[in-house]
Amino acid sequence: MTADLTRLTASALADAISTGQASAEEVARAHLDRIEAVDGAVHAFLHVSTESALEQARAVDRAKALGDAPVSRLAGVPLALKDIVVQAGVPATAGSKILEGWIPPYDATVTRRLLEAGVVILGKTNLDEFAMGSSTENSAYGPTRNPWDLNRIPGGSGGGSAAALAAFEAPLAIGTDTGGSIRQPAAVTGTVGTKPTYGGVSRYGVIALASSLDQVGPCARTVLDTALLHEVIAGHDPLDSTSIPQPVPQVVDAVRLGQADGVAGMRIGVVKQLRGKGYQAGVLESFGAAVATLAGAGAEIIEVDCPHFEYALAAYYLILPSECSSNLARFDAMRYGLRVGDDGTASAEEVMSLTRGAGFGAEVKRRIILGTYALSAGYYDAYYGSAQKVRTLIKQDFEKAFTAADVLISPASPVTAFAIGEKVNDPLAMYLNDLATIPGSLAGIPAMSVPSGIASDTGLPVGLQIMGPALGEERIYRVAAAFESAYVAAHHRSVPDAAPELEVGVR
Repeated sequence: MTADLTRLTASALADAISTGQASAEEVARAHLDRIEAVDGAVHAFLHVSTESALEQARAVDRAKALGDAPVSRLAGVPLALKDIVVQAGVPATAGSKILEGWIPPYDATVTRRLLEAGVVILGKTNLDEFAMGSSTENSAYGPTRNPWDLNRIPGGSGGGSAAALAAFEAPLAIGTDTGGSIRQPAAVTGTVGTKPTYGGVSRYGVIALASSLDQVGPCARTVLDTALLHEVIAGHDPLDSTSIPQPVPQVVDAVRLGQADGVAGMRIGVVKQLRGKGYQAGVLESFGAAVATLAGAGAEIIEVDCPHFEYALAAYYLILPSECSSNLARFDAMRYGLRVGDDGTASAEEVMSLTRGAGFGAEVKRRIILGTYALSAGYYDAYYGSAQKVRTLIKQDFEKAFTAADVLISPASPVTAFAIGEKVNDPLAMYLNDLATIPGSLAGIPAMSVPSGIASDTGLPVGLQIMGPALGEERIYRVAAAFESAYVAAHHRSVPDAAPELEVGVR
């Protein structure tokens, strides 16, 4: 092919491989070369699995040469895997020094499904330590940079996966979303990311942060590519007790419907509480244009009132640290990972204390302390218990809203990408980046971010968040596809620009 393989969508790459215009190995090599060329500047990857990726690609080519039917539509298409999802024989760090050098002996269910589908895993991407953060600055291995402007953050915690997409290092990526860690990076990098319904994608083999909130999801540069990946990784898993025993949603068909029929006749709710104070002017301007686009496409726009969303941020930052405090207790220097101070004279307690002190970063320690306090005797009901009650009220707000609207929309992030170092020493300012995404996480509903233009005040991308009721993925994909079609028609492009240093601008 004459076209640069790294600029093609996953769907186009799949077509090229299936028709023989390119081999899976050629596609893999093109992306590995791209990683080698630009990742020194972007730092999206923590580990690149060059030989493993090429062998996976060759296996796809061998099967094709033998006349075997492709194992999936995405066979041979490369993918970047967030380094909180384990892959047998490949280092897994969760962005933390405490797991440096750990090689998992098994595959996560998501990893297994990707490999069975013939998806080529290029390597593991950078993240905020144990997925705690909104900027990927909390990684123990250094920050990832936004390909639109290398002096800015790519969002977090899944900034590595989002940056790999925006820098054309991979056409597909896997992220995890606890309070917005797929949607917020997608918004600030001009890419697409979906948080499925809680339990819609298996968490087996995903290093836990907050077990009642964590959710694996697909990321790509287009809505169709995201849907294709969604169908590969979703579905019931008996190894995950929270997995929903429901059929995989037909999100690819929903995308086709949105592209063909749009949103005519659909009711789209604008959440009153998810705009205004705390939102950047350029973001609100872009959101207003998105609402007008959907109205112009035939949707009925209504305003919905969700009064308890006001308390979502406070509730989240009690629930998450509490569950994090419990989950991270397993990193005790006794079984795997880092061990400090074991000179033969120290007690187990001393080794544990020294190891956790050296292995965990400042943000992880902050959240462990907060969570341990919230769960302590005499405070459990006042803090953690009260936060769970607020969570129930937020779920009820959503249930009421979905009786009036088919989907809800809001900005995906209150601000565009900010400068590296700008908020790293101000935890509250950092937490406010999750204003729009946290309510959906607390309720466990599906939500996604799609590019919705460029902020006039910063020249950086803005994301539109689309939320649906539990198991309502087909609705959000339909609306996203219809909106994307209108957006591409208006802006004449469907992929992000990037920093001049990377020479990847596409218009």
